[in-house]
Amino acid sequence: MHTVSAYLDASFTLSWHMGWPDHWSGSYRHHGLMRLCKKRITDFCNRLFPPLVVLWAWIGQVLDPDHSCRKALARINAHLAGLGGTPLSTDTGGYCKARKRLPEGLFSRLCQRVGLALSKKGSPEDLWHGRAVKVVDGSASSMPDTSANQKIYPQPSSQKPGCGFPIVSYVAVFCLATGAALDIALGEWFLHDLTLFYFLRSLFHAGDIMLADRAFCTYAELALMHLRRVDVVVRMHQTRAVDFRRGSVLGVLDHIVSWNRPRQCPRGLKDKDYLRLPLSLRVREVRYQVQVKGFRPQELTLATTLLDAELYPAEDLAELYFNRWDVELNFAHIKTTMQMDVLRGKTPQIVRKEIWTHLLAYNLIRTLMWESASTHHVPSNRISFKGTVQHATAVGTLFAAPAGTCASIPFHVLLNLIAYKLVPHRPHRVEPRVRKRRPKAFYLMTKPRAELRAALGA
Repeated sequence: MHTVSAYLDASFTLSWHMGWPDHWSGSYRHHGLMRLCKKRITDFCNRLFPPLVVLWAWIGQVLDPDHSCRKALARINAHLAGLGGTPLSTDTGGYCKARKRLPEGLFSRLCQRVGLALSKKGSPEDLWHGRAVKVVDGSASSMPDTSANQKIYPQPSSQKPGCGFPIVSYVAVFCLATGAALDIALGEWFLHDLTLFYFLRSLFHAGDIMLADRAFCTYAELALMHLRRVDVVVRMHQTRAVDFRRGSVLGVLDHIVSWNRPRQCPRGLKDKDYLRLPLSLRVREVRYQVQVKGFRPQELTLATTLLDAELYPAEDLAELYFNRWDVELNFAHIKTTMQMDVLRGKTPQIVRKEIWTHLLAYNLIRTLMWESASTHHVPSNRISFKGTVQHATAVGTLFAAPAGTCASIPFHVLLNLIAYKLVPHRPHRVEPRVRKRRPKAFYLMTKPRAELRAALGA
């Protein structure tokens, strides 16, 4: 049977491929996962719900349309029955307690390791001008309205007490070539993306290119990345004036100007980082027009530290920024397809683990897509993410079956199923963002549920 260690150390498989050890409570010393977090989880490896089993069930839980713990426990019992074991109690209390016991660092380190391994799978042809591009973007999710969640991740101040939901904001870094999620930073809803990005700057290394939206278009961010020898391509912030009559002209609506360091330390930037910033920085500003059938032409202005117009033409920069939309699709896969838009954890600890589990499952699915594309020589961006999830969950129990049984299935069969039907190639596709089905005519909640319930009983 496949194991998580097999995934981490050599082969790229799904989490449910890891199966379980030959003995339910046997030794885990041979697993790469145990070597990764040996000191943290060896104290409860012999329980009814060992760490590998809980991780296997939880990842299957976030990929299943039914996110309930009862469905996850049913999957465990079904697998036990298939192995000839005795099913466990249908009470989900033991499984939920086992999820709480798993350290949060286990999920983050495992997700980061899987994402890094996937990002290294890209070939030189997948790079942009021979350089790795990492995309940064932020989003948010809601969670159950509990006192514990409200304390750490409070609801927006515009919502009435008892009528809103706690919100967690996050900023993630993705590999543009493979779509791998490299890391994520979590915080309260009112924190700016730049504040959370402080914890992710170490992901960028010399030679990388940072691709981001206008929220990251600040002198401090461009200068800090320049100190790391990392180039930046961002959309120009709406408050910064652009005059193409100034500076060194490189072409039509393409020039190099000098940006000066702010006189005061920007909000959210540490004093030691502010003092490291150079007094000025040369920045290239490029403006181009986007024409989409059915819409008015739109002008976009980019700011970048890629100053060589011959090596990096304006057309290539425009195409690169157009590819930034891939990160929006990545978040759509995670929040819509995998349903991370609304979290289920009732405590902040479980909420954070839930987010990390979603990212880990996302990276595993992305790895399957990449393996399938490499094996069958098809474009990885033409493989359906949701289709991969559907195929993987459909045959996942067969992978966990003992080798040699009629229920087992070769891994290459799954790769063939994933690559069989590709997403149609529809460049510059335009669809109206409207819904045909009307929502149910329920009133909005303007008072706490307890007050509304008391009013009904009066």
